[in-house]
Amino acid sequence: MAVSKSDLEKYASVTTDKLRYCDADSQGHVNNAVFSTFLETGRTELFIHEKLNLFTKTSGFALANLNMDFLRPVFWPGEVQIYTGISRIGGSSLELQQLVIQNNEIAASAKTTMVQIDLTTNKAKKFEDDIRQELSNYLL
Repeated sequence: MAVSKSDLEKYASVTTDKLRYCDADSQGHVNNAVFSTFLETGRTELFIHEKLNLFTKTSGFALANLNMDFLRPVFWPGEVQIYTGISRIGGSSLELQQLVIQNNEIAASAKTTMVQIDLTTNKAKKFEDDIRQELSNYLL
């Protein structure tokens, strides 16, 4: 499935991962377990975005849920683009919409829920009002 440039422009973050030889089998198909690493790369890029900078000395994020649809294979050698957008903001959680794309074709689509945690208590931490406002600027 191809994706339009105008649809992709709605995503808050895009990053690229270079595929490694060890990611693939002897036919060059990238292992489906590697897709989770692609999504992690995309989430991290969003969280360290210059205007958001959601990682602090006292706050981090934990993966709460990941639902991924595999739509087509990814092949080595090459690279993938990972698009990450915010689809919902909760009290302490974010639902992210993520795409893994190779050669302008969507290879996987995922919904990922991340929970902000207080690193001293390891419990969910509500978003502060200024962070919530900034996050709302990146809603899909």
